[in-house]
Amino acid sequence: MKRTITMAAVLLLAASMSSVSAFAADTADVTVTISDGAGQLVLVQQPVTVTDADNDGALTIGDALYAAHEAAYPGGAAAGFASSVGTWGLSLDKLWGVSNGGSYGYYRNNGSTMSLGDAVADGDTVHAFIYQDLVNWSDVYTFFTEDTADAKAGEALEVTLQSISFGADYSMVTAPLAGAVITVDGQRTDAVTDADGKATVTLADAGKVQISAVSDDKTIVPPVCVVNVAAADVTTTGTDASETNAPAETTTETTAETTADTTTETTVTTESTQTTQSTKATTATTKATTKATTKAASGATTSPKTGDAAPAGVLAVMGLCAGAFVLTHKHED
Repeated sequence: MKRTITMAAVLLLAASMSSVSAFAADTADVTVTISDGAGQLVLVQQPVTVTDADNDGALTIGDALYAAHEAAYPGGAAAGFASSVGTWGLSLDKLWGVSNGGSYGYYRNNGSTMSLGDAVADGDTVHAFIYQDLVNWSDVYTFFTEDTADAKAGEALEVTLQSISFGADYSMVTAPLAGAVITVDGQRTDAVTDADGKATVTLADAGKVQISAVSDDKTIVPPVCVVNVAAADVTTTGTDASETNAPAETTTETTAETTADTTTETTVTTESTQTTQSTKATTATTKATTKATTKAASGATTSPKTGDAAPAGVLAVMGLCAGAFVLTHKHED
């Protein structure tokens, strides 16, 4: 009886495990970064949907790299990627079109792994690289503490660089990396990491940029942080409409009016005829008006322009007066 119950429990456990496997995720969304043997980033945070490409019943790092090559390598995974099962499990034979006898490395979530057969899940990151140093395999894996960041153009952004090494017992050791030069889209900057692995860089233009690092005394696997740079804030100064200076209009009117009224009357009496001779020069009026209008912007000082009509009017009046005077004297004579 006990044996029968034990057997039933074993069968139930096996059925439960099969059920869990049946309902395991069929896909996983991860990002993949790859750097080549020259220390250059050839694929940066490529989003891929991982499927069980090798039909081993699991979603693995190998499947993620296969999907990345299918998505981004010319000719797909068949041209740029290969793997095989060896002493240490599933291992790389070709990465990004390069076959170098197995000198590759790969990390999941910036941590070490055992083989390409390690599982991946939604949100994981995978960084694979081709060794630069094929003699001593001295390449140091490095990473920024943030894979992505947001910044504003013209403002300082602080990044922190870490490195991974292994102790005597092969345990993973993470520590700040000092003395590395920060690059922006592949160009070296003046920013250098300090003893805490920190550096500050200012990004001049809006857009998406890649921050990485190089070292002059170490062979490092290039880290990457993708930064979305927003445009700098624009400060505007409001203008009160009442303070806007409209063009000013200045009108100057000059009137010269002279009136000359001269009357000369001469009376001559004879015995038979009385003649009254009257010469009258009346009301000679000259009116000269000059109107000058100028427009000028506020703040400008403009003297009104007076025409030449006023002097002409004065001369005309003087002429009439002179004529009247002569006529008067002629009759008096």
